[in-house]
Amino acid sequence: MFTSRLKQLRKEAGLTQRNIADVFHTSPQSYAQWEKGLRSPSKKSIEKLADFFKVSTDYLLGNSDIKKPTEKSEIELLIEQLSDEQKKETLQFIRNILQ
Repeated sequence: MFTSRLKQLRKEAGLTQRNIADVFHTSPQSYAQWEKGLRSPSKKSIEKLADFFKVSTDYLLGNSDIKKPTEKSEIELLIEQLSDEQKKETLQFIRNILQ
């Protein structure tokens, strides 16, 4: 999924493999290998690619179909990770702030 997303984002941006390689200070051959799945970029490069294309790393890696979560969905994702008790405490905390 990563390889197809990477290629799709590059094409949507109207850029060539060489353009992206230049931005990331890598050879066009290395970048082409990322798109073909022959090599994997480092975690840091994945984060930089996501920032460059203004998408989340989850979207880039194929773990989500949401390109860039909105603030609301980010909050929802965080809240989902809380226990029921933590959710109650968080809700009460927010209510106190809003008063």
